[in-house]
Amino acid sequence: MEQKNFDMKALTPTEIVRELDKYIIGQTEAKRAVAIALRNRWRRQQVKDVLREEIMPNNIILIGPTGVGKTEIARRLAKLAQAPFVKVEASKFTEVGYVGRDVESMVRDLVEVGVNLVRSEKTKEVQSKAEEMADERILDILIPPVKKTSTVQSADETNEAEESEEYQNQKTREWMKAKLKNGELDDKLIEFDAQTTATIGMQVLGPFGMDDMGINIQEIMGSLMPKKKKKRKTTIKEARQFMAQEEAQKLIDMDAVQKEAIERVENSGIIFIDEIDKVAGGGKGQGPDVSREGVQRDLLPIVEGSNVNTKYGVVKTDHILFIASGAFHVSKPSDLIPELQGRFPIRVELNSLTEDDFVQILTKPENALLKQYNALLETEGVKLEFTDDAIREIARIATEVNEQVENIGARRLHTILTTLLDEILFDVPDKIPSSKVVIDGNFVKSKLEKIVKNRDLSKFIL
Repeated sequence: MEQKNFDMKALTPTEIVRELDKYIIGQTEAKRAVAIALRNRWRRQQVKDVLREEIMPNNIILIGPTGVGKTEIARRLAKLAQAPFVKVEASKFTEVGYVGRDVESMVRDLVEVGVNLVRSEKTKEVQSKAEEMADERILDILIPPVKKTSTVQSADETNEAEESEEYQNQKTREWMKAKLKNGELDDKLIEFDAQTTATIGMQVLGPFGMDDMGINIQEIMGSLMPKKKKKRKTTIKEARQFMAQEEAQKLIDMDAVQKEAIERVENSGIIFIDEIDKVAGGGKGQGPDVSREGVQRDLLPIVEGSNVNTKYGVVKTDHILFIASGAFHVSKPSDLIPELQGRFPIRVELNSLTEDDFVQILTKPENALLKQYNALLETEGVKLEFTDDAIREIARIATEVNEQVENIGARRLHTILTTLLDEILFDVPDKIPSSKVVIDGNFVKSKLEKIVKNRDLSKFIL
């Protein structure tokens, strides 16, 4: 059976790294590893059927301290691939039999993401038709269609009167439709019937939540209950949006959506397992720690390839790409059970960030922190400008605090900038008349030097 070749962007490894460079500074090795893994997914789709099933994804472990870009790499990769992507934390899972989430729920979460992704794409495809249908519904309310009447008049007279009235009605509808499309009626109020489904309150007792049951009882019960009409009164603009959504849902074949979502999850889905070092060995734990190895053993069949029941159908996990990450301060990748180690053949160590890296992180990426703060203050009509010596000073302080207190990578920049700009952000609306605020090196030193020198204060503030 031929598999569908999805519109996964056919980016070359060089293009993938170039795209990642826009958001992540340094970490070239990690970017190369994920770029090859992503390109291999596209290559596998081009291989002939028989061999295609045999080509397994090269799962990756990213090793490095917090805040160096591990999660960001995986998140940006999923956006590039336009693939279903879910991030989970290994420490949230427990061995089967313990209270908590079981590892299969990550696959169910991924399928949910896949369904929403495909549904969103299909909605865009039918959006124009849905809007047309919504417009017709609004016109039916504003100008009800002509009702045929039967009176004692002769047939000819009746037909002539009906035709004339129908013609006038049609002309009025066309005139109103033009006004509707131009937005001239947007603020006019309209009352319409909206579909609602009766909600059923229920409590699930025991260790399993709704997401762990594989089926959604709320949806099953909802489908058995009759859909009720509820009167709503809103502006025509809101009514159009609401009705267009309703009409779009009617036009979408949800069975086809679910089928395509499952295929897409199976062939291009990415699961990012953060904090995998928390379930590795390296400790003779008491209490919850005893389930660490159990979580690994539960994880093994999912990563190896197994069938998982979801409310949308059975999902094969053989070709889902797994990217794991961890700081591995206490444990080492070799502390994972051997079978699981073998399922993550690619190991990439990410470097700690240097002062020069911090300078680039503050300025170069498209979502750089300084650009974010500038955009926030521009909403108040104030332009925020950082001099080169100010940026260098912030980077130096971030490096120093990371070395002295605890290395939290680029996240340290958030705490430093929040403290640095605290007064400006507070005073801007009513105390700063100037349209431009310049932050220089002296301002940074005067604001942060005392905190940096006092190690106890650094721990609490920065």
